[in-house]
Amino acid sequence: MADHDVDLFVIGAGSGGVRAARIAASYGARVMIAEEYRVGGTCVIRGCVPKKLLVYASRFSDEFEDAAGYGWTVAEPTFDWPALIANKDREIARLEAAYKSTLERFNVSLVESRAVLEDAHTVRLATGARVRAETILISTGAWPHFGPKIPGIEYAISSNDAFHLAKFPKRIVIQGGGYIAVEFASIFAGLGSKVTLVYRGENILRGFDDDVREHLRSEMRGRGITVNCGHIVTSIDKSGDEFVTQLSDNSTIIADNVMFAIGRRPNVMRLGIERLNVKIHEHGGIEVDEYSRTTTPNVYAVGDVTNRVNLTPVAIREGHAFADTVYGGKPTPVDHSNVPTAVFSEPEVGVIGLTETQAREQLRKVDVYKTTFRPMKATLSGRNTRSFMKLLVDGITDRVVGCHIVGPDAGELIQVVGIAVKMGATKADFDATMAVHPTAAEELVTMREKAVSYGRAAAE
Repeated sequence: MADHDVDLFVIGAGSGGVRAARIAASYGARVMIAEEYRVGGTCVIRGCVPKKLLVYASRFSDEFEDAAGYGWTVAEPTFDWPALIANKDREIARLEAAYKSTLERFNVSLVESRAVLEDAHTVRLATGARVRAETILISTGAWPHFGPKIPGIEYAISSNDAFHLAKFPKRIVIQGGGYIAVEFASIFAGLGSKVTLVYRGENILRGFDDDVREHLRSEMRGRGITVNCGHIVTSIDKSGDEFVTQLSDNSTIIADNVMFAIGRRPNVMRLGIERLNVKIHEHGGIEVDEYSRTTTPNVYAVGDVTNRVNLTPVAIREGHAFADTVYGGKPTPVDHSNVPTAVFSEPEVGVIGLTETQAREQLRKVDVYKTTFRPMKATLSGRNTRSFMKLLVDGITDRVVGCHIVGPDAGELIQVVGIAVKMGATKADFDATMAVHPTAAEELVTMREKAVSYGRAAAE
């Protein structure tokens, strides 16, 4: 131990790194953590938290519209983008201070500097100082990428930049079809922007259940968002304060901003890992085992930089499990199956478990239950929107293997449903649960008629 300045050096103070540092320190480890930008990482600084605040802001337009149906007379509302961004910035600064306070409380040394690996036990800081560590944890997250270089790509903004726009875009083109793209499309549309979503695939949200994808796409179009699938942006040209965006079908769109949200790549560049025996997986992330250990035994990695399941709660769980394993004497692998997740689009999406396609591929018999209905709140407001729910059941064991929700509070609902699915609840367990009426959630325990029942044998 005398050869080491600290027991653990953490590179990256995002959700996973901070949790790992705190728990390791609580076990008595001497911990140092380095962050070159701001403490809190993607989620707190430029991801989940500021995005959710913008989501809340964007939904007030519907609330104002709904109010009239419930007898309220509301003056014509106006929206102030700079005020929203300023208020968001204050909250992010408060959260960052809270993260720093937590590290200080647990006696974790914070170095606000870039850190690079020199060897398996040595980290060099931007100041030139070197720190020797018995164990190193990489938790540098992921970073937006723009794909192949096209003419004018320098004019495009990323989701990181969207949180700091000085002026609200009345027209915006967003390329992408995943979480971030559809969320920002919904945000900007709700705040009053004319939004065009451009996606190369046949439908948005690749990897989600096909019914969910189609339902959300229809709802987004109903809200005035142009969803242009099967195309890509081929060039961006600046004309005064406007941008002329050309698509692969040779059509053009004039916009105030062009945003690329086609994915994020593990942040492994310029870390010095090439000096070590740290293997990069074919999917681009650092390769790790079930305990987050890299191919260099004393070097670990958690969170998006490993490109396993790129969600904040997963990074936190991985960071905690790492500390339990290495410093708590409790070897703890992380179970990445049946992770509930939400897309904060409008309407919201919440899912857990298998899609229908996956269920058909993996199970001998699949029972499918689904329903669509108008949310009760929309009956008096007159807003044209519908919710969608779907349960996938193993036809042999009766176990619920997938739940898919599109509608208000889908994220809240799927968190609770996730407990039941993780516990292995059956459709009979759902059926035996008394409904809470009137709620949207009661549909999950009252679905009785199968939409369809089949399995691998039927496909053959």
